[in-house]
Amino acid sequence: MSARVLILSAGIGEGHNLPARMISDGLVQLDPQCEVTIRDGVAAMGTTGRLLIDDSSELMFDRFNWLFDGVYYLVSRFGPTRKFSQWLAERVGRKGLLALIAEQRPDVIVCTHPVATDLLGRLRQRGELAIPVASAITDLSGLRYWAHPGADLHLITEEESRAEVEEIAPGSRIVCVRGMTSPQFEQPLSQSDARAALELPATGPLILVSGGGWAVGDLGGAAEVALAADPEGRVVILCGRSEQVQARLRESFARAPRAKVIGFTEQMPELLAAADVLIHSTAGLTAFEARVRGCQLISYGWGVAHIRLNNEAYERFALAEVAADRSALADALARALSRPRTAELGYGARPSAAAEILALAGVEQ
Repeated sequence: MSARVLILSAGIGEGHNLPARMISDGLVQLDPQCEVTIRDGVAAMGTTGRLLIDDSSELMFDRFNWLFDGVYYLVSRFGPTRKFSQWLAERVGRKGLLALIAEQRPDVIVCTHPVATDLLGRLRQRGELAIPVASAITDLSGLRYWAHPGADLHLITEEESRAEVEEIAPGSRIVCVRGMTSPQFEQPLSQSDARAALELPATGPLILVSGGGWAVGDLGGAAEVALAADPEGRVVILCGRSEQVQARLRESFARAPRAKVIGFTEQMPELLAAADVLIHSTAGLTAFEARVRGCQLISYGWGVAHIRLNNEAYERFALAEVAADRSALADALARALSRPRTAELGYGARPSAAAEILALAGVEQ
């Protein structure tokens, strides 16, 4: 018996789309007959839902961080407005989401975006949805929408997330898995081999500066601090899919031969294995990948909304340093460069996200 799997993602950055693609690939690899469909869950919730959740996000990320911070507090952390926002999401999105499910007739639904997970969890909890739901969680903390007691399965990338998911969804199956990012991370790669593959110098610090898929945060300031950290150090500035940021930073660092500005890349497994430190602004999947590779992590430059909660968790679990300004970043970078790399060699031995999803669909392997 082969399964029909509907994966609901969203057009809000690679943090949702990459896990959707990787889970899809993993499902087909385990079961070549598996029918997998990836759809935008936010778009399925209708025009109003897309305008409120998707289309407004880039504007808030780019220009109105204070608004994003305030909206997040109201919809996620303040009880009365959280309940209203959940009611509103159901009001505008229930019909479209159920229509998509009826059209696809899946055996299991996988969500990589928290808003869809929350809505489907409530429908499942009330008995309006008979199809099992799995939530694919790529944040470390701030999981109020990612996790729901109505969801049947919660897939986490961080073991440290388990306690928060258990508190929100007691009784749900929770599994810390591999398979929500590139399978290359499942195979160890030495720093020397990674640098050779990328044609980078074998010695001297290598520091990556990243702002996620939309290149948010103080990337220029972070790069300046990184260049000043060591006269032999090299800096790679990752601009994601933002051509505007990439063009601006290329102009700013045109006379800095130790700095390289690049856009979206498929070479993150090699870059994170080659680098000593990642300075990253948006937490999430790239930060997790850095720790798998043993690259020291500093969260800097955009500590708003759910990033603030992730930063608090980084410090609480001693997973990363958090720097609020350039002075603090310089101190954190000096400490990070003095520490050895510590790759998570056991990551490749974790249970597979795809295998857990097929089991939820009732497929024997």
